[in-house]
Amino acid sequence: MDALYFELGWQHIVNWDAYDHILFVIALSAIYLLRDWKKVLVLVTAFTIGHSVTLALSVLNIIRIPSEIVEFLIPVTICITALSNILRKTEQPQSLQLNYFYALFFGLIHGLGFSNYLKSLLGSQANIVQPLLGFNIGLEVGQIVIVMAILIFSTLIVNIGRIKRRDWTMFLSSATFGAAFIMVLEGIRTFSE
Repeated sequence: MDALYFELGWQHIVNWDAYDHILFVIALSAIYLLRDWKKVLVLVTAFTIGHSVTLALSVLNIIRIPSEIVEFLIPVTICITALSNILRKTEQPQSLQLNYFYALFFGLIHGLGFSNYLKSLLGSQANIVQPLLGFNIGLEVGQIVIVMAILIFSTLIVNIGRIKRRDWTMFLSSATFGAAFIMVLEGIRTFSE
């Protein structure tokens, strides 16, 4: 593994400039508490697998999608995930199936968002396996740190703050939806110009 690219991947996900990816991780984690950490780890890993696939394909120039489309689709994925949390009928997450699908499929879209950044770093480097692996592992570690912070904070709010779990999920998901929806509107405005 390439330590430089691990550091770049780590810094990229925990940097507030990558708030769109942070918002997706928040939306994905909003329905869980600290006791659900194993389920969330599966989700984050599915997200990493998804974005690793498209990141590799894009860096190798196998797929090419205009960045304007990708930058529009990323907040759409956040809105869909947050809206799914809001419309959820039960307080407790019953199964991973839908969230696992969101994490994996939407990870494919987010990987395209990472690709321009990584392509600029790699330049004309011939061997991309180690840098790509290092970058993805750095992203995964960064995502786990963000998820753990969300789970700890959510657990404190629900258990110590005595806020109903459903109310907290609604608040967190609605705030995430609102932030992402503004990004969607900005994307629509960009397309119409």
